[in-house]
Amino acid sequence: MNWDTVQGQFKQLGGKIKQKWAKLTDDDLKLLSGKKDEFVGKLQERYGYEKDQAEREVDDFMNDIETPSNRTTH
Repeated sequence: MNWDTVQGQFKQLGGKIKQKWAKLTDDDLKLLSGKKDEFVGKLQERYGYEKDQAEREVDDFMNDIETPSNRTTH
């Protein structure tokens, strides 16, 4: 799944995003509005991730959405 698809479905994916990253608030999700760079930055802020780790987390999340049968535990 590419980021354009995620961006278009960001509101619908909000529940799944909050399941994975519970430290993100509803307000965070509203402000992010599907912007990947800001999403990565917010993960860095909330979880103390390095930028590359936050980007991997987001990419893994997108892959999990695309192929739920191949999910791995993080």
